[in-house]
Amino acid sequence: MGIYPAVDPLDSTSRQLDPNVVGLDHYETARAVQGMLQRYKELRDIIAILGMDELAPEDKLTVARARKIQRFLSQPFHVAEVFTGSAGKYVPLSETIRGFKMIVAGECDHLPEQAFYMVGTIDEAFEKAKKI
Repeated sequence: MGIYPAVDPLDSTSRQLDPNVVGLDHYETARAVQGMLQRYKELRDIIAILGMDELAPEDKLTVARARKIQRFLSQPFHVAEVFTGSAGKYVPLSETIRGFKMIVAGECDHLPEQAFYMVGTIDEAFEKAKKI
């Protein structure tokens, strides 16, 4: 997919992702993101064979949100500048969690998925969407 940094939230695990370590809000948000990405992974074979039109409406929403999540994972980190050509940004953890919560909850369903690519915060995605 060419998204940097190269992160696979389904294959990446950490014992630190524990509500007692990261807090309940962070933990629940991360698990919701992983659940949505896992469901999307399961649906990809169906999509490849039958196409998006054959999916149930709730599965279409899952696919759209998961694709936005994938792009939102492309946050412009300083270490990725050389690969992306985008200046790195510091994004507070609370803002990252807020952004993922909004995507999972459907608060960004009206935004195009390309608005989530290489933005730091969810507010930047809303601003970018106005220009697309």
